[in-house]
Amino acid sequence: MKIILTRHGKTIENEQGIFQGHLPGKLSEQGIKQAKQLAEGLKNESIDHIFSSDLSRAADTAKEIAKHHKNIPFILTEKLRERHLGELEGKRKINLGLDPKKLVAGTIETKTGESQKKMFERASNLIKELIENFQDKNILLVAHNGINTAIIANILNKSFEEYKDVESQHNCAISIFNIKDKKNPIIEVWNSINHLQ
Repeated sequence: MKIILTRHGKTIENEQGIFQGHLPGKLSEQGIKQAKQLAEGLKNESIDHIFSSDLSRAADTAKEIAKHHKNIPFILTEKLRERHLGELEGKRKINLGLDPKKLVAGTIETKTGESQKKMFERASNLIKELIENFQDKNILLVAHNGINTAIIANILNKSFEEYKDVESQHNCAISIFNIKDKKNPIIEVWNSINHLQ
């Protein structure tokens, strides 16, 4: 089984340093270009199923990829949503004393949102479900930085404590994991943006 993992294109909110969480997010001009370049980069990849977060920024990115992979299942799911960031959603990072260019949605705690632990468990359940139901298939996941780092940690059998050490995922980066042997997953491609050059 292969899991191809990517993150949505850059959004207007990314450019403005705004926490998005469950907000839909709107691809910026650069983000739309990235999504098209990502689609080109994946057009010759063998893909059996596309799963995307149902939030617009990811769904719009996934739709670009799907143009090159017609007649395969395309599923939008809440399971791939970014962490719900509660009271932080829509707030500018700079107004909270945070670096607007730094990705912290996966690791900052909120009072009213989804905890990091819950997000990690959500990613764990998703990976188990995919392995049980899609053995010997190539699955594309289109999601967000926070949930992607939790997904990667689970694919690589890392603990919750270790997931924070997973490198942030670039917009429209490609990572590919071969998990025919769950105990010894192989990283075939890691956080690559070569197709965006």
